[in-house]
Amino acid sequence: MLTKKQIRFCLDKIGEMYPNAHCELVHNNPFELVIAVLLSAQTTDVNVNRVTKDLFKKYKTPTDFIQVPLSELEDDIKRIGLFRNKAKNIQKLCQMLIDDYDGVVPEERDELIKFPGVGRKTANVVTSVAFDHPAIAVDTHVERVAKRLAFCRWKDSVLQVEETLMKKIPKDEWGVTHHRLIFFGRYHCTAKNPKCAVCPLLEVCREGKKRMNQQARLEANK
Repeated sequence: MLTKKQIRFCLDKIGEMYPNAHCELVHNNPFELVIAVLLSAQTTDVNVNRVTKDLFKKYKTPTDFIQVPLSELEDDIKRIGLFRNKAKNIQKLCQMLIDDYDGVVPEERDELIKFPGVGRKTANVVTSVAFDHPAIAVDTHVERVAKRLAFCRWKDSVLQVEETLMKKIPKDEWGVTHHRLIFFGRYHCTAKNPKCAVCPLLEVCREGKKRMNQQARLEANK
């Protein structure tokens, strides 16, 4: 795995590439963010934003979501994958918000993960973005980047990746680093065809060097 000095190098370079990285889910308040992140599972932020543009005009409070038949809510979000299960979780979440929290989204991760459809990643996003508490949400992009750059081990679980990043990154940088790693993974170190040839981190990236060597061998054998 990379040394602390190498990790610092990576974080600084990624920061230079994406100084304004931010949550791309469009929302106006913590409640909308919870719904948006819940909807974002196994789909893109772009798809979620297309749906929530109209969804958040129609449903403004937890009460609004539970006053319609489940089938109507399903129809409103059917352009998103797993929409039936997500619609159920949204209504259960809203009912729980009303019953146990007076309709107010709690700030604490341990409270947030009690809600249906809200896992650790979602809770970390909400507590960090909506309430500015230090947290690192490990989504598919963060996990891929952390493993490719050898911040952690390939066999590590998502939780282990999060715990490793928390140890190796200063706490006051958790929130901004989370967004920068997402941008880096989403737009540069992509799942397919990562931009290794023009990557400023190539000198410390074993995976990138391996890809470049493989590419060079393929070109030589043509």
